[in-house]
Amino acid sequence: MRAYINGKIYISFQPVKIVNGLVVANERIIYTGNCEKAMKIARELQGEIIDLKGRTVLPGFIDSHIHLTALGQSLQMLNLKEAKNIEELKKRLKEYSAKVETSWILGFGWDQEKLGRYPTRKDIDEIIQNKPVLLYRTCFHVAVLNTKAIEITKLNEEEDVDLEKGIVRENALEKVRKIVNKTLSVEDHKHFIEKGVKFALSQGITSIGFVSVNEKSLKALIELDSEGKLPIRVFLYLNPSLLKTMKKLGLKRGTGGKKVKIMGIKVLADGSLGARTAWLSKPYADAPTDGHPNISEEELRKIVKEAHALGLQMAIHAIGDKATDMILRIYEEFKSDLRPRIEHASILREDQMKKMRELGVVTSVQPRFIISDWWAVKRLGKERAGWIYPFKKMLKRGIPIGFGTDSPIEPINPWESVYAAVTRGKFEGIETYEYTKEECLSVEEAMKAYTYGSAYIMHVENEFGSLENGKFADFIVVDKDPFEVNEKELKSINVLEAYVGGLKYY
Repeated sequence: MRAYINGKIYISFQPVKIVNGLVVANERIIYTGNCEKAMKIARELQGEIIDLKGRTVLPGFIDSHIHLTALGQSLQMLNLKEAKNIEELKKRLKEYSAKVETSWILGFGWDQEKLGRYPTRKDIDEIIQNKPVLLYRTCFHVAVLNTKAIEITKLNEEEDVDLEKGIVRENALEKVRKIVNKTLSVEDHKHFIEKGVKFALSQGITSIGFVSVNEKSLKALIELDSEGKLPIRVFLYLNPSLLKTMKKLGLKRGTGGKKVKIMGIKVLADGSLGARTAWLSKPYADAPTDGHPNISEEELRKIVKEAHALGLQMAIHAIGDKATDMILRIYEEFKSDLRPRIEHASILREDQMKKMRELGVVTSVQPRFIISDWWAVKRLGKERAGWIYPFKKMLKRGIPIGFGTDSPIEPINPWESVYAAVTRGKFEGIETYEYTKEECLSVEEAMKAYTYGSAYIMHVENEFGSLENGKFADFIVVDKDPFEVNEKELKSINVLEAYVGGLKYY
């Protein structure tokens, strides 16, 4: 049992509730209030007293949408997010390939808008010919392969493949990803997951929603949990391919161990705005296409029906508004109290928000997209600019939102996302801000979405998301109070310590 005293301890954000004393026993909070009483409880129960020395304590961040294995893997991959042109990309690739001995050369983060054009297999072949190379765009919905990688994967010219340029998109890219993943063992997945959770914890994240979980990652997580090697809590949204296994074993939502719980199924309904594969109701303003779905309505309906029969929560990726139309039709057909999720909900019309509210749909949104997608107005045109990431409208209309990063697509640092939600690119001169400045959230709204909001959309708000009595003692200590700094300074806040179940893991 421990008492934490002399801190500025935020219990919740809406309403804002602050105390200076907190008592933890058996992983849960048993008292919040003044220091004197907290110390008295500790002394009576012969517990430890920890002086916070005036520092700020917050509920741990809950990232509701993250690719955990990919995050751990990305920490060792070639990061091309800062590459400003093709020559710089090639230079970084050459330097990286000289340092690693992996069978595949993997990288991520390039953006053709920054580079001036798409990289091609010819560009990559100039640097590496004897090993397969796979370099993901920043959204992970498009990649460029060298000739060796194309030979190994035996790709043919099809809708999502441009063999001449080595560009692969969406479903074709998923085939490539599966071939690469076959070379990875469960032990490899355990290694990546351990790296990922330790890094997430260092950023102040105490719980995550791990989406698109495959069989090897699931096995790795179960083993790590049984070995006591998971410092954070992991809520799982499995690939649809695992539905048969769930059904066969009769497993339902909440199945798991101490820190791992299966919550639902994740499906990819469309692509990304950056790759122009997000499915829009009208063509892109800067290209003669409206994108396309990644799954048929019939197949998606079948998955939702099977998942709901097992009490599993659906989490469906939708960037474009036409993809959201398809999802809402299916959610209306299979109405439930399972809090069906839409992931990203990047482009939303007013009529869609009304329908989402009626159906009890919840959303996991990624505020950092606003800054990364600095070209969004160019993609959609000024007429649809007001539909981009409408966080404030969703809240006003009673649609629950939780924050996530989609990491490694976006930085996992929560303060980057809080900053983006509050400022929406105002200081970066991003055009989206001019059309959507009324969508800026307050710090209170952003912090609630990243804690209680994320807990709510994952059905765990009764145990996580605030520091109220009876909840798990998952909290962080930071170097600045987010309510006392200038909004520009939000992304410079640092995490000093992180506690899960009252134990300091970072």
